[in-house]
Amino acid sequence: MFRNSFRLFLSILLVLALSSALIMPAAAQDDGKWCTGQTIRFFVGGAEGDAFGSIVLRGAQAAEADLGATVEYVFSGWDVERMIQQLREAIAAEPDGIAMMGHPGNEAIMPLAEEAAAAGISMMYQNVDVPDVRARFGGGYIGAQLVSQGRALGEEVVRQYGLGAGDTALVFVPLGQPGRDLREGSTADALEAAGVTVVRLDSPPEYASDPNLALPALTAAALNAENLRLIVYPGGQLLGAVPVYMDALGFAPGDIVNIGFDTSPAIMEAFQSGYVQLTSDQQPFLQGYLPILSLCGTLTYGFGALNVDTGAGFVDTTNYASVAEQAIAGYR
Repeated sequence: MFRNSFRLFLSILLVLALSSALIMPAAAQDDGKWCTGQTIRFFVGGAEGDAFGSIVLRGAQAAEADLGATVEYVFSGWDVERMIQQLREAIAAEPDGIAMMGHPGNEAIMPLAEEAAAAGISMMYQNVDVPDVRARFGGGYIGAQLVSQGRALGEEVVRQYGLGAGDTALVFVPLGQPGRDLREGSTADALEAAGVTVVRLDSPPEYASDPNLALPALTAAALNAENLRLIVYPGGQLLGAVPVYMDALGFAPGDIVNIGFDTSPAIMEAFQSGYVQLTSDQQPFLQGYLPILSLCGTLTYGFGALNVDTGAGFVDTTNYASVAEQAIAGYR
């Protein structure tokens, strides 16, 4: 009995030793940076300094520092046509992997994903999913599940604030971006299911680069809305600008329920001042870190691509203080 147990113990030690020798590349044996030698082109999404994109960038830079990959960063100003041109350029540069924002959608990305696959370039996608592309050419998705995230936000604001028939909501929706519009569109659907009258306002990509551009459309819609109770914003850039919008409209804190997506220092300040009441956190730091981790795993060890829902639930007036420190530091 003892002899058999001892043999089993030796066998386990041998397997562990062989496994370590097989999967630990030489670079990792020296400094732990097991993705050294791999080159990755990473799409940040926004322009440099963008409220959301800067958190994504911080996550990607942390992964680069931890893993040792060489990461080249691409800034697009949330312009989907620019993203597509930059993706063409990325494929032509022949990196080992590309982490791509999915905002241009399945149809626009599909032929380029085919080119990347033919060139042996591994792909990952973040923030907006492209399930048709991934089904044909592989790659994982790191980000919130847009339909369920948007619907949950609409249901939560109805629950917290008792919205229903007779109330009007303005909902910014990226109407010209198929796939990207699913989140806010689902919020609008949930509100309508509760009896709320919904006015959908277009939210082109340039609003994210300069939230002040949204003010004329918002002002006109707010002045024409009867019994306006709620405004839903499409991202952290606009949600962080709510105090400016409310001041321009002549609304005091709490006159209108303002909700949306993401966290940032500006949004935390808007919570504290009473202008913002609810947001859905999608943890953009992870949308930077995990695509690079996944690509490194695929390129170094042959691992399958990661698929992670980064949606973290709601931040509201009762709990925003618990995430404020991380948001102000640029991690949430």
